[in-house]
Amino acid sequence: MTGERAQLGWAAATPLDYLTSHGAKADAIRPLTIGTVAISLAVIGIVALLLIVGLRRARTAPAPGSRLEVMRDEGGLSWLWIGVGLSSLVLLFSIVWTVAVLAEIASPSEKPALTVEITARQWWWQVRYLNDDPSRIFATANEIHIPVGRPVRFKLVGGDVIHSFWVPGLGGKTDLIPGQTNETWLEAREPGTYRGQCTEYCGLEHARMGLLVIAEPPAQFEAWRAHQLRSAAPASGEGAFAMRCGACHAVRGTTAAGMLGPDLSHFAQRRTLAAATLPNDGSHLESWLDDPQAIKPGNLMQKPELTGQERATIVAYLESLT
Repeated sequence: MTGERAQLGWAAATPLDYLTSHGAKADAIRPLTIGTVAISLAVIGIVALLLIVGLRRARTAPAPGSRLEVMRDEGGLSWLWIGVGLSSLVLLFSIVWTVAVLAEIASPSEKPALTVEITARQWWWQVRYLNDDPSRIFATANEIHIPVGRPVRFKLVGGDVIHSFWVPGLGGKTDLIPGQTNETWLEAREPGTYRGQCTEYCGLEHARMGLLVIAEPPAQFEAWRAHQLRSAAPASGEGAFAMRCGACHAVRGTTAAGMLGPDLSHFAQRRTLAAATLPNDGSHLESWLDDPQAIKPGNLMQKPELTGQERATIVAYLESLT
């Protein structure tokens, strides 16, 4: 229960605010979101009001057959058809508005600064920074760094089941479907950390499949990217990590080259563990290595059979991967 409370606390500290926009794409979507919410609330209110009025009148109203005859004799417009007409106009307006916004955000106003491939898996995000030069391609997980003021293209791939990529402060939702590559783009207007989430139910840990987008000034982003391309420096505990974890995880520049789990190169720079489930610090990392199933049941990482000394060695090694 302690682990669960920690997860909920971390989630509560980073709400998904879809009514505040921080980029060009989100700026276009925000008025539509607020408008459709307002229309929906108005419709609910009107329907509820009419229902209450109808229920009150039903107590004294004549039989349905005689009432219909009165309406027919009066020759007036039926309130039913007035409601249908108004509803149709509102729906038509909403459709036209939605299509106009979709056309506006279909592509950015300038060429994207870079292309990032996102592969969604149960229940984490594989992030690959693509480049025409293969030596400049690298992978990370669950955190996406982007330059401020520059649009970034995302290629979205479903790694197992259907997922959905959503960073509400920067843009709308796009599905990731197995066997199909979808594309979207995001742009951040100012530096900051923006919370994202899978929004297509994808299994037991769907609610714990979060991500972070870190928007940085261009120079700072380029420094981060150059650092990510470097191999890990030799450190104590590398052998233990490669032997116990290297079949599933990779660390650039070492013999650990697994592909089943997230790439852990420069792991210590990441802010979270287990796809934004926990903060990345020594105590939470040790708890995760002790029993990942207790924290995130159903994930592919089974409880490692580690001695206390092995766990401490691996934690120290991972914390050295800056």
